[in-house]
Amino acid sequence: MWKHRSDPVLHIDLRRWADLMLVAPLDANTLGKVASGICDNLLTCVIRAWDRRKPLLFCPAMNTAMWEHPITSQQVDQLKAFGYIEIPCVAKKLVCGDQGLGAMAEVGTIVNKVKEVLSFQQS
Repeated sequence: MWKHRSDPVLHIDLRRWADLMLVAPLDANTLGKVASGICDNLLTCVIRAWDRRKPLLFCPAMNTAMWEHPITSQQVDQLKAFGYIEIPCVAKKLVCGDQGLGAMAEVGTIVNKVKEVLSFQQS
């Protein structure tokens, strides 16, 4: 809650503080919001204010039917057009019982990509 004009703004402070942003998982709802520029919660506000000179990585995760919907590829492409880095989802048995693409990448894959991006940033 702001009381004075000079009070801290959390989403701006977080933007300044972080060297890298990782959104894992990025569900279909938040994907749609970010691709459309909607910022109605802390996460989407930080993303909207993100310094695009710093890496932002995202890991889509959703039901296979949602992943295969035509709007999803458009939204993922929009995030990549912003300069964000996709860590692609994988195919496996999902929590809902369906089998197919849509599961978040394995933690090891995500960690390796973060390390890769950070080492590239430092060189």
